This record gives sequence, C-alpha cells and structure tokens, in this order.
Amino acid sequence: MTRHHPGDDLLIELAAGRLRAAMALVVDVHLDGCAACRERLHLLDAVGGALIEEGHPDPLAPEAWARTLERIDAAAVPTRRASAPRGPSRIRMPAGVAWPRRLDACRSRGWTWMGPGMRFARLELPEDPQARLFLLRIGPGRSLPLHTHEGTELTQVLTGTFDDGRDTFAPGDFDATDETVMHQPVVRRTGECVCLAYVGGRLRFQGRVAELIGGWVGM
Repeated sequence: MTRHHPGDDLLIELAAGRLRAAMALVVDVHLDGCAACRERLHLLDAVGGALIEEGHPDPLAPEAWARTLERIDAAAVPTRRASAPRGPSRIRMPAGVAWPRRLDACRSRGWTWMGPGMRFARLELPEDPQARLFLLRIGPGRSLPLHTHEGTELTQVLTGTFDDGRDTFAPGDFDATDETVMHQPVVRRTGECVCLAYVGGRLRFQGRVAELIGGWVGM
C-alpha cells in the first residue's frame, strides 16, 4: 500500500499548469498508480473552479481586448522545431519492472555505471531538455552518499525499498525533498531499487569522491 504521496501544494501547481514539465512528469507517474491522489487532484481542481466561479470579476476596459491582440502580434516570432534527441526512447528495465507509459516521450542513451551496484540513465524530455531527470538503479544493500539539495528533488519509487533515515519508501511511494533535508537513501537487501527522480538543483554530497561522482553524473 502506498504510504507517501505528493503534497497538496504540488497537486495544486500541477492542476494549474505551473509545474515545470519534468516535475509534472514525476507527479504524473505517481498519479498513474495512485487512485487516491487522482481523486485528490480532481477534488482540488473542482474547488479551484468553484472559487473562480464565485469570484466577482472587474469589468474590462473597452479597449482591453484590442490591446491584448496587439501585444500577441508584437510578441509572435518564428519558432524552429527542435531536433529529436538521439538514442532509444525506451531503455531495458530490470526484470519485472514495467516502463512507465508517461516516459514514452523521453529519450535516453541507456544505463551508465555510477558506482558498485549503482547505475543511472539520464532522461531527456522534449518540453524540458535541460531538466535533470533520471532513472536510478541501486542494488540491494547499496546506498547513495549522504547529501542535501540546492533545490527541489522529487522521487517516485518504481520497485524496491529504501530507507533514508526519515522513513521507508516502497514501490509506489513519492518523496519530495529540498535544502532542509539531509539524508542517505539505503536500499534494503531484499532487492534492487529503481526510482524516477527529478533533481532541481545540484546535490550537495558529503565527501570529495561523492562530489566528483555527482558532478560526472550531472547531479
């Protein structure tokens, strides 16, 4: 049973379309497997709609529409279609782990070694190509180095279980951390842990070797 879910702040931002594309993707992967959060999102969306309907809008000036159209015309510029990133859209997942359908638009060059028993795959999302979006595979009993964050980190557990000193996170669980959190995820020895992670800013690892590996990975 899923115990950890996105907070209402994230769901509200998602409903309003204000989340960065890569962040929204991680939340969407959670929503695909969590009926409770889908229902919560629907409720928050309905409440927001009701508040808008009950509001008392101020009348627009007669020339407001014309001015808006003028600004749109002035801002319009030709756009180039971004070239498709190279590499397979899907990478080989561990046995028994389904590829999240929400990742179909992503591209990746596949798994890369990042330490004994640990691999990562950088994902490129066309709408947000510069975002630090990763699939992580951490072997049984392995752990990431102790670290904190320069920005928001969102993690969705696809398989396996880890404990980071704050709590235990199992398949389906979602975690959001920031610069206020210092933790070290340790995977249980019962099996490999695979997670989808968005890293909004550089991770601040404890230890020179960990910092070098983090810089090489792009975290």
